[in-house]
Amino acid sequence: MLASISEFYHSLNAVGRTTFITTPILLLAVAVLLVLERKIPYRKGLPFFREGLFVDLFWYTLVQSYFLQIVIFGFIIAPLAAHFGARFHLLSSWPVAAQVGFFVITHDFYIYWFHRFQHSSAFFWRTHEAHHSGKQVDWLAGSRSHIMEIVINQTIEFAPIILLGANPIVVPIKALIDAVWGMYIHANIDVKSGKLQYVVNGPEMHLWHHADHEEVYYANFSTKFAVWDWLFGTAFLPQNRKPERWGLPYAFPKDYFAQHAFSVVRFDEAALAEKSRLFRYYHGLRWRVLGWLGNRMPAAKVLQGWEVPEEVHTTVPAPRPGGNPSGAAPVAPALADSSRPVATAAS
Repeated sequence: MLASISEFYHSLNAVGRTTFITTPILLLAVAVLLVLERKIPYRKGLPFFREGLFVDLFWYTLVQSYFLQIVIFGFIIAPLAAHFGARFHLLSSWPVAAQVGFFVITHDFYIYWFHRFQHSSAFFWRTHEAHHSGKQVDWLAGSRSHIMEIVINQTIEFAPIILLGANPIVVPIKALIDAVWGMYIHANIDVKSGKLQYVVNGPEMHLWHHADHEEVYYANFSTKFAVWDWLFGTAFLPQNRKPERWGLPYAFPKDYFAQHAFSVVRFDEAALAEKSRLFRYYHGLRWRVLGWLGNRMPAAKVLQGWEVPEEVHTTVPAPRPGGNPSGAAPVAPALADSSRPVATAAS
């Protein structure tokens, strides 16, 4: 068997061999995070079969990621590379480690500013709100991202790697770093990293970012390096205090397709099911499949999208005036115009 694996490995190109190595590392990281979430939870009592797990795992992680990889690399990056050729190959002579470090840092700097912009623009907030819709945040919650958000960010992430002439193996290595770090900062783990949190981002600050608290509407935008938040005045890390409420201050659909439709036109998912026979049939089919699973695995019943019981039923007011760097008082918007409070986050 080992001989067959070795033969298969050596039959692959450099990118394939790298992916062959990064894939088990990714799976190992998932296993480690799952154990840590059980052993040292940030939020106690969070179930493994939490609300939205099926949507996040099947639709966002498996289906959406698969098709968007084809779209981004096949229909966006490949034509760009064919058109511009080798004219921008500036990094070809760099060591692979230096190339990886360069793209990790520069892309993270871009993500900080684009993420911050999404929270300040009513229009672009609609490409990001799905990411904040989960009321139970764990290692998989970061996978919930709108299609357009992924297309924009991953094109800007991977196109420069190809266009600047980096070693092709940088792509799977960078993808591994992104995936592991993304799972880590969303993981339900009670991490105490001390002064390291001023440089390297982790659950301490990012779990606050997902809270439905007014003071974090415009805070903690960093992904990998928390230093951006500290440098540009958007860091929020209270001592000996944790969020009381999570998710969005308005109703958000639980279905994958409805979540994307909601970014275009606002509607009430339950009311639509009452009015539309087609939508009701679709929802009925979904519930029958998940109900069949729930009857055979009682712990999985929550996958049907049942409401998460919350002790705090409204957005938690900010303990400081204004609740955000702009000084504008946030308001929980009505369903008809659901968006985060619009403001320009001041440095």
